[in-house]
This record gives sequence, structure tokens and C-alpha cells, in this order.
Amino acid sequence: MIKITGIIEKKGFGTGTWAIVTETGQVYELNWIPEELQKIGIKVEIEGIIREDIMTLAMIGPVLEIENYQILS
Repeated sequence: MIKITGIIEKKGFGTGTWAIVTETGQVYELNWIPEELQKIGIKVEIEGIIREDIMTLAMIGPVLEIENYQILS
């Protein structure tokens, strides 16, 4: 389990892919993002698991499965 703080973004591939971008610029593709987090530009803290067994069409970074989250702003 890892804990990440960053900004929610929607990357432009087809219908779009939700991602979190950390302060260091690391991008994680979000798997099954809750509707409450589907807002571009909000700062969040997410705890989750990196899913190495999943491939996506976007392939923008590691796939992060959300276990817990907190909206910071």
C-alpha cells in the first residue's frame, strides 16, 4: 500500500483517463475512481495499491487502485 498526494487530472485519450500527478511530476493512472474525485484540479491524498497485473490503453503511468482517499482542497 502506498500513500500519494497530488492533483487530479484527466488525460486526453479517447474519452479520457483520470490520473493523479504528484508534486514531483509522477503520474499514476487511477483505476475505478469514485465520482467524488472526478474533478480536475482538486488536491487529494490517496492510499492504494499499484496494480502491476493491469494494462490500459492510455499507459500514462502505473495503475493505482484506490483504497482510501481524502480531498485536501
